[in-house]
Amino acid sequence: MMRGNWRPSRMDTLLALAVVVAGQVESFGRQGFEPGQISRPVPLAVGAAAAGALLLFRQRFPMSMLLALVGVGIGVREVTEAGYYAAWHFYSTLILVHTVASAAELRTRRGLAGLGCVLLAYGYLQTFQHNDVAEVLISAIFVGVAYASGILLRRQIDQTLRLARQATRLEVEREERARQAVAGERVRIARELHDIVSHNVSLMTLHTGGVRMMLRDDPDRERERTLLTGVERAGREAIEELRLMLGMLRSPGGTAAEPHATGLDRLDALVAQIHEAGPAVEVRVEGEARPVPPGLDLSAYRVIQEALTNALKHARATRIVVTVAYSAGAVTVEVTDDGTGDGQGGGSGQGLIGMRERVAMHGGDLSAGPVRGGGYRVRARFPSG
Repeated sequence: MMRGNWRPSRMDTLLALAVVVAGQVESFGRQGFEPGQISRPVPLAVGAAAAGALLLFRQRFPMSMLLALVGVGIGVREVTEAGYYAAWHFYSTLILVHTVASAAELRTRRGLAGLGCVLLAYGYLQTFQHNDVAEVLISAIFVGVAYASGILLRRQIDQTLRLARQATRLEVEREERARQAVAGERVRIARELHDIVSHNVSLMTLHTGGVRMMLRDDPDRERERTLLTGVERAGREAIEELRLMLGMLRSPGGTAAEPHATGLDRLDALVAQIHEAGPAVEVRVEGEARPVPPGLDLSAYRVIQEALTNALKHARATRIVVTVAYSAGAVTVEVTDDGTGDGQGGGSGQGLIGMRERVAMHGGDLSAGPVRGGGYRVRARFPSG
């Protein structure tokens, strides 16, 4: 906090007000000339007001305020020339001792200096001639408790700050892992789309070249041959640009994935692998199966693959149902298991992030969560023309 903007807290103001009011009541309420009474109340009342003012700055200058309070006590005693020790001074001393202890670690120079100020304040309490052994011990107990409570408060505050910093760091790390998972999944999707697009453009270029070769002996098809030659050239240039722009996304030393090697038509092989690991897997197809775009086909397969992997690794499922539903405007895949997964298991959450990325890429929606009665369900809907 900047010095120019510093203000006493509400607690400081409340404590200061309590000391001032209690000091006025003590000074004038015990006025008299009998033993134990106050013959000159005004100096003590002024001293109480000064002690209250010092408490307003206890958080800012704890050691200075404690030493100043000792000075106020000495000044009041010199003016009154009496051995009466005001209660407001003792209360203020305990408050400032607590504040000094909570201000710095004892092992630091500031902490040792604070301890010295506390011992000085305690020593002042023992200068009154009427103090007996019990009074010395009582004041020692109260001062010791005030000092110990300040240490405990400081340690509690330090622990709270450490936990807050740790929570912030963990949240930042979690968000960073999520960003990395999204980036990694997008790179993987880009590699797969690169394979699919390159394969299809290559096929179109080859077919165009084949048609052009079929027309080479026909003199009346010169214009068509010229157009087909342009199409071939554009196809080769597109393949080369795809290789340059997206080829860098491949893993070092990796080879091109076989186009169409993975898709919903390979679902039986995937289910067989999962079944060999233990769970019973049932595949249901609703509606009339039809060809879907390669990118969508691959993404639907990957969603099912990730959901099955999660059910096997984290949910300890014994039975899994995979449903592929074909409707007029969409393809929906759903994986339901009877495991113990609740979305808070041992997984990192990156698989779910990857699934959302794949579904969102096609403008679809994904839902995942526990099923009433036990189990877990992942459902992805892909719009399809």
